[in-house]
Amino acid sequence: MATLKDFSVEEKLSAVLSLQKIDSKIDEIKTLKGELPMEVKDLEDEIEGLKTRLGNIDSEIASINALIESRNNAKKDAQALIKKYEKQQDNVKNNREFEAINKEMEMQELEVKLNEKHIKDATFDQKDKMNVRLKTEERIASVEESLAIKRQELEKISADTEKEESVLVEKSNEAKTKVDPRLLTAYMRIRESYRNGLAVVPILRDSCGGCFNVIPHQRQSEIRQHKKVIVCEHCGRIVVDSDLNEKLNKN
Repeated sequence: MATLKDFSVEEKLSAVLSLQKIDSKIDEIKTLKGELPMEVKDLEDEIEGLKTRLGNIDSEIASINALIESRNNAKKDAQALIKKYEKQQDNVKNNREFEAINKEMEMQELEVKLNEKHIKDATFDQKDKMNVRLKTEERIASVEESLAIKRQELEKISADTEKEESVLVEKSNEAKTKVDPRLLTAYMRIRESYRNGLAVVPILRDSCGGCFNVIPHQRQSEIRQHKKVIVCEHCGRIVVDSDLNEKLNKN
């Protein structure tokens, strides 16, 4: 039984070209999905961030409510003391006691005003936080609506292509076992270097099928001879002749 090392250069090129054609079909499916998977993930992350912000806003509102309650209680306590001092004024024995009680009443009246100011400021902050909360909820609803649409689009495309993609992935994995290990390593490295995933390209109109730079005739002749693996001197892609490419297209 022949090993990969026993295969001719032509056979090795055919194997890696076959792999490229399978992977290109997988790439077409991914292109069909476009940026949808990334858009869905971005929207999910945004919703998570908005919900975290909403939780923080609720904590801030709770703190403001606690402050308002505290200041209201302090105001009531001060008002109660004022009423107490007013009654005490009716029973004072001299001017000194009267002045002392009057001073205490003035202090409590200031305490009432101070608490009222704190309550007013806190109420303003409370309204501001509630407005921010409302806008955040509206934003969440808007993003969730967009997310539902994007998910539906992605699910439809996935449903239409899932079986085909699964079969192609299996074929790709199988095809990789038939490619010379060193050539496979080069193929994967080159493939990751280009957005379109093309690592093996045919000669098209005397040019590289990847970068479209002209390939000298002598170089083309060497490529057709299948004596060694030749890469484009401009883009580094593995180049095969058009006859080999057409032969595999028919298979």
